[in-house]
Amino acid sequence: MLVLSWILALVLAPLLFGIINRIKALMAGRRGRPLLQTYFDLAKLVRKGVVVSPTTSWVFRLGPMLAVAGPLVALALLPYAGRPGLWSFPMDFVVLAYVLALPRLGTMLAALDTGSSFEGMGASREAAFGALAEPGFLAALLAAAPQSGLRLEEIAAAQDLFHSGGALVCLALLLLLLVENARMPVDDPNTHLELTMIHEVMVLDHSGPELAAITFGAALKLWVFAALLAALALPLERMAPLPAFGAHLVGTFGVAAVVGMVESLTARLPLPRVPAFILSGTACGLVVLLMEVGGGR
Repeated sequence: MLVLSWILALVLAPLLFGIINRIKALMAGRRGRPLLQTYFDLAKLVRKGVVVSPTTSWVFRLGPMLAVAGPLVALALLPYAGRPGLWSFPMDFVVLAYVLALPRLGTMLAALDTGSSFEGMGASREAAFGALAEPGFLAALLAAAPQSGLRLEEIAAAQDLFHSGGALVCLALLLLLLVENARMPVDDPNTHLELTMIHEVMVLDHSGPELAAITFGAALKLWVFAALLAALALPLERMAPLPAFGAHLVGTFGVAAVVGMVESLTARLPLPRVPAFILSGTACGLVVLLMEVGGGR
């Protein structure tokens, strides 16, 4: 079952972008792009050639590799349908946080390797926002952790959306999902305004299969965050294996739909206000953590 969930993530992760775009189109009264547009884009990029600047080094080629490698390892750590992940060990949520930071590190290093001040600007913003988001991610998972264990599957099983601050933990992870995946209102994946670009500006020099790898890695990273949020919000451990598997899959797609609605109802924040948005997610996790400590858990 866990191997099947891993395979489904590889196949269905690009569909999350299609769900987000379709929700945004429906809420705006437009027809929008096809649901499978990301698959078409990936197929087109794979068939194209790669153009590499002579000023770059092997570091530039490392970026797309880390963009895929990080989420792949995260998938092996992720509990699914109330069952442990392929790899499960104490404090594995800390490893998950830093494995998910690998795509950011790769794209930042690749952007800096080009020698472009424009891409360096995007890398600087990404580093600053990532430094604020990572403690919030760890705080949210630590707040949801039971006293008896610090494994991801134990955290997911102990969490209750309607009790003990479960809603605040899920809200914190939703806000951090928007940050980590460069979504509105933090970043606009469709923007072309140089003063507001963050993630997109760092991948301007990538092309062909390398850009396809970065896009696919972004889809996998979004899948990991959405599946983790669904695991925390749904009582999957109380269900039989097959219904839990289906519920987790539907919940993952439901998180993508929520992201689409958030992007439809919000505008992109000015850059000076983004840190406050990120820290609001961190505050939600810290509030729950303080509540649990104060309650003597």
